[in-house]
Amino acid sequence: MANDGIRLFRTLAHPCGYFSDRMAINQVLDPESPQLAQFYARALAHGFRRAGDAIYRPHCHTCNACVPYRIPIADFRTDRAQRRTLARNQDIAVHWRTAEPCEEHFGLYRRYLAERHTGGGMDHPSLDDYQRFLLSHWANTWFMELRLQGELVGAAVTDIVADAASAVYTYFDPQHAKRSLGTLAILKQIEHCRSLALPHLYLGFWIEGHPKMHYKQNLKPGQIRDESGWKAADSENTPPI
Repeated sequence: MANDGIRLFRTLAHPCGYFSDRMAINQVLDPESPQLAQFYARALAHGFRRAGDAIYRPHCHTCNACVPYRIPIADFRTDRAQRRTLARNQDIAVHWRTAEPCEEHFGLYRRYLAERHTGGGMDHPSLDDYQRFLLSHWANTWFMELRLQGELVGAAVTDIVADAASAVYTYFDPQHAKRSLGTLAILKQIEHCRSLALPHLYLGFWIEGHPKMHYKQNLKPGQIRDESGWKAADSENTPPI
């Protein structure tokens, strides 16, 4: 993308968020560029992801475990378990609103991290931490709210671009874990993509065999990306960890 008018940088090595014995390096589009919003859709198609105002993708020297993953909306079909999740949550109301700092969302985010990511370095976030990680000054970002009798029980931070949506992050009330609200959030984002005629939903990176990524392989058909482009996700196409 550097040849298209935006510079590409590489970060210093830092501890990997998925493997405690590995170091990670990212490629990052110039964070000072005024063209980030313009290039975002193309960056997603090239396997990048957003965190805060940064657009990045892993570029580690000795590891290629992080694989970009997306859902082709026209081909997606729910399986039996996903249909049960939808039926179990018929009492959940879905609302879309422009993303902005909100104490209600921040409180839910803190409860989610305290339960799901204890000791991982994210479990005591400040409001500034929350905003720097999930919100952006330039992206078209939305909150998809899941509400039970008016109470916020789940939220999906979602970016919308001209030809796709990107699932940035999902958090939910740990007291409702049996409802599979994370899966519900993805299914509802897929429905939203269909309503907007968006062909793809980007789900960030997939890591074969990693417990935090297991749910993605149940969203079929999925597509992964390597140097040759996007292809169907199956056991023959996935790289070794």
